[in-house]
Amino acid sequence: MAGRSFLNRSPKEESDAAVKEAVLLGAKNAAIAGTVVAVPTLVGCRVLPWAKANLNYTAQALIISAACIAGFFITADKTILRNARQNTIGKLDK
Repeated sequence: MAGRSFLNRSPKEESDAAVKEAVLLGAKNAAIAGTVVAVPTLVGCRVLPWAKANLNYTAQALIISAACIAGFFITADKTILRNARQNTIGKLDK
C-alpha cells in the first residue's frame, strides 16, 4: 500500500484493494507452505518404509494441497482482519 494517492478512496475501492492485497499475500504464503511441506513429504515417501507402503501419490498430493490451502486462507483472513482493524481504528481516531 506504499503507492497510495492523496485522494480519498471510496469504501468500494478500499475493499477491493484490501481483497487484492489479501489474495496476493495468501498466494505467496501458499506457495511457500506448499514448498516447505512438499520436500519432506516427497523425501519421506521415498525413504521411510511406512510412508512408502501407505502413502500413494493421491495421499501425497492431499498432504501438500492441504498445507497450501491452509496457508492461503490463514494469511488472507489475517490480512483482511488487519485491514478492517486499521479502518476501524482510523474511523475512531477522526
